[in-house]
Amino acid sequence: MPFQKVQSEKLSSSVVRQIELLILRGILRPGERLPSERELSEKLGVSRPSLREAVADLQDRGLLNSKASAGIYVANVLGSAFSPALVALFASHDEALFDYIDFRRDMEGLAAERAARLGSDTDLLVVDTVFKKMEAAHTKRNPTEEAKLDAEFHLAIIEASHNVVMLHMMRSMFELLREGVFYNRQVMFKQRTTRDTLLNQHRAINKALQARDAAGARVAVEEHLNYVEQCMSDQQKTDQNEAIAQQRLAHEQAR
Repeated sequence: MPFQKVQSEKLSSSVVRQIELLILRGILRPGERLPSERELSEKLGVSRPSLREAVADLQDRGLLNSKASAGIYVANVLGSAFSPALVALFASHDEALFDYIDFRRDMEGLAAERAARLGSDTDLLVVDTVFKKMEAAHTKRNPTEEAKLDAEFHLAIIEASHNVVMLHMMRSMFELLREGVFYNRQVMFKQRTTRDTLLNQHRAINKALQARDAAGARVAVEEHLNYVEQCMSDQQKTDQNEAIAQQRLAHEQAR
């Protein structure tokens, strides 16, 4: 017979599984510090030895790491998505930028569609809350803050789609964007007309999501990233024209 005696699970194994799921679902994020040992053992209802055993297991598997006198942190597992050589290659070739935008348009359009259908009311409240922060930041003309909230808004939609593979893949892509590997989002927020347009595009995405209009949310995301693509193309042409103009000026001054 294929039956075996049921065995009670070790407390440390239960802790491991709970922390694993929090990381998998994106609730615990890379670089996030865990509560102190005392606080965490109380929250989980386990002894400190059981907690230490679980943490050691998770550290051995590269999901947690410790920093001297600073505590336990979620490992930066996103950094392993792309090798340093590939990141350097992305940064040095323009075609990678436009392939990146294509990829985002496809993935985020799908995520928005799924979020409108599958996201809970709380998921959509998170998206709406981030958008309200974007509206507030818009009046302050702080490109760094606006760029940060832009990323948070898109990631909130991906989280609301409830696909953990897409979530971690897109977080790794946004990490490269944050580091300026593909382009500097802050540049896009320096022009008033661009800033206004971007805010209105995000408003359209949010409106469709709150109405649970799956098709409308996907179209709004696609139109937004079409605009980003055009902005990047125009910026490249502007930079090329400026380089040529600088050559002409240098030549004229030398005559």
